[in-house]
Amino acid sequence: MKKLVMSVVAACAVSAAAPAFAADMPVKAVKAPPVVAAPSPWDIAFGSAIMSDYVWRGITQSAHHPSVAAYFEPRFNITPNLQLYAGIAGESIKFPNKAAAEIDLYAGIRPTFGPVSFDFGVWYYWYPGGDSYYQSENFGLLPAIHNASFVELFGKVAWTATDWLTIGGYVQYTPSYLHTGSKGTYYAGTVKLTAPSTFLPSGIGAYASGELGRQQLGTADAYVADVPSLGLVPVGSVNLPSYTTWNAGIGFTWSAFTLDLRYSDTNLSKTDCALLTGDPATTLAGESKWCGATFIAKLSADLTLGSLK
Repeated sequence: MKKLVMSVVAACAVSAAAPAFAADMPVKAVKAPPVVAAPSPWDIAFGSAIMSDYVWRGITQSAHHPSVAAYFEPRFNITPNLQLYAGIAGESIKFPNKAAAEIDLYAGIRPTFGPVSFDFGVWYYWYPGGDSYYQSENFGLLPAIHNASFVELFGKVAWTATDWLTIGGYVQYTPSYLHTGSKGTYYAGTVKLTAPSTFLPSGIGAYASGELGRQQLGTADAYVADVPSLGLVPVGSVNLPSYTTWNAGIGFTWSAFTLDLRYSDTNLSKTDCALLTGDPATTLAGESKWCGATFIAKLSADLTLGSLK
């Protein structure tokens, strides 16, 4: 009985001392999780390119000479699937009116819904420094539109059907194609096949792509050009030829670089090409080679500030 009483007393003593003992033990501090800053909604895309020929909708813009290009495009991501953007780009050209360059000013919005992405916006083609005449090889001084700048509205869609197949299309509209007064609508379909990475060396990508488009044009306005030694020369209105264009090629990517090798052509006749472009090298038969089959090699680099962090 005495042992039982002593055991009970001892147990009570231990239980009474336990809280005091626990209170005296040091408490290990728990580190708070690090605060992760939310990603910035802002980003900037930029890049440059050099190409053997600057071809736009099947027609050379550089008289089949090499051209350089660069762009700068700030972006704001409203949500991960909705982006606003604006940009400026420039390309070296060789126009009959001796415009200094092509400067592109553009802005738009890019919504994405799962595998389907859209792009809607406005594009302004600015050709500063043009003259109202040019020197042709076979016909002497001829009148030209000194200011070929114009604006287009556009809408694009692309469907990433699989990891290797993307199908798209787009429409662009202008009330005055190359500032001629002719309405212009360009619509095209695109396809891109991306090679599986398992077929390629590490870090190398490859693709094949193509485009089929239709440039619909109307009647250009009459205008008056001031030509040296000829004075004011009236130019009557003319129906601009509509045409179909297509291109196909392959490309290789590594890091930020892309090498694109492409064939381009149109169904424009050589005489319609001369009428549409004003090629200074137009022959005595009224024919131009600015709209025919051509091969383009283009090396470009494309980066974003986000990718550099």
